[in-house]
Amino acid sequence: MRLVLGFLVLGLGLMQAADWPRFRGHNGTGVAETKGLPARFGPRENVVWKVDLAPGHSSPVLSEDRIFLTAFEGDKLLTLCLDRATGKVLWKREAPRIRYDKLDKRNSPASPSPVTDGQDVYVFFNDFGLLSYTADGKERWRTPLGPFNNVYGMGASPILVDDKVVLVCDQGTDSYILAVGKKDGRKRWQTLRPEAISGHSTPVLYRPSKGPALILAPASFQLTAYSANTGEKTWWVRGLPAEMKSGAVLSGDTVYVNGYNMPDNEPGRQVKIEPLAEALARYDANKDGRISEAEAAADRRLKEYFIYLDLNHDGGLDAREWEIYRASMASENGLLAIRLGGSGDITASSVRWKYQRAVPQLPTTLLYQNVLYMINDGGVLSTFHPETGAVLKQGRLRGAVDSYYASPVAADGKVFFASRSGMVSVLKAGPEQEMLSVNDLEDEIYATPAIADGRIYLRTRNALYCFGLK
Repeated sequence: MRLVLGFLVLGLGLMQAADWPRFRGHNGTGVAETKGLPARFGPRENVVWKVDLAPGHSSPVLSEDRIFLTAFEGDKLLTLCLDRATGKVLWKREAPRIRYDKLDKRNSPASPSPVTDGQDVYVFFNDFGLLSYTADGKERWRTPLGPFNNVYGMGASPILVDDKVVLVCDQGTDSYILAVGKKDGRKRWQTLRPEAISGHSTPVLYRPSKGPALILAPASFQLTAYSANTGEKTWWVRGLPAEMKSGAVLSGDTVYVNGYNMPDNEPGRQVKIEPLAEALARYDANKDGRISEAEAAADRRLKEYFIYLDLNHDGGLDAREWEIYRASMASENGLLAIRLGGSGDITASSVRWKYQRAVPQLPTTLLYQNVLYMINDGGVLSTFHPETGAVLKQGRLRGAVDSYYASPVAADGKVFFASRSGMVSVLKAGPEQEMLSVNDLEDEIYATPAIADGRIYLRTRNALYCFGLK
């Protein structure tokens, strides 16, 4: 009994030490419990320290005294460990780059964020797979994965679920969710996601009062819940668009998930696409049973979307790809509030409310102090009552009208929004969107900030800052 209690205390200590352990902090909420955060900061104001970094889009994660992130230098894939107090680089490790999978120009070879249990760290690279290191930089294991055929490149970050590392690998074909052992990197289970195409949503964990823990993973057209023990698909909710890039936010028995694919998925703008037989009669000039890129050029929409529709990249649209095209064009963008629980398709009974204006493609929503925040890619901020979906206020962020890739985070009664060009808006928490400051970091921002112990850790294109009140 004494030994068992010792292990329980050790496990609790490790979890407490991981102050911002994964992308968007504890279970992806984007919220920290801390006080004394500065509202004003920048390259010459409230800088605790700054360190120059190799590029990468991954967001910093924090253990008790260390910071982990990934980067790349030329052909090198790097995992970095920094001291939280000083920013000093404690170690740098290089992962094998065994290939060069396709990347969208807005992506990078080091986009997925690490995850830590407070002791060891786990990282994923598009061009290699999963690796784990000790806090001192000793490699524990490596698990090659791929190659991948995501038209954007991979972007979902790994998460930890008990004794497993879980990773969603959505791509044009053969999408799956995978769990490997924390200790050895060996596969525990793998479940195909045939409905999912290219995207990069990072999942969250739900522990119901009864039954196994569930992994909630946004996918094309639906949110899916998987058993954390076995990977079994437990339930799903339809109503999302084809490409999912935003994550989900869990609160009690409700999960909030937003998805945006393209302007043609705005309500009322959907274009009905004919069945394949009619399309072949119209476009298939050489009668080979598929539509080539040259044949697709006869239709403006097909020509524009062809690169995204040719999911296996073989130069033609087959029956599966055409059906996904039809489903994609029929789907709708939206923010959904979903009540959890049940089995199978629970769409009819679980969607509490849905909102379909100014929905973002990339930033994940934020729930803080009973207000739901949603910033879209163009800088339109919407605040909602989380129970009813009632819009409390909507408008552009004054002084920071820009595009947004990073997700909002919050603590100390403040909400932080980082734009791509490096403008960080700080709002007083609440529905009225009261602006406290707009801070210019003079460099691009793709990474989501981390918050802990009265400090904001913010990565720009060329540096990592630690901000705090002097």
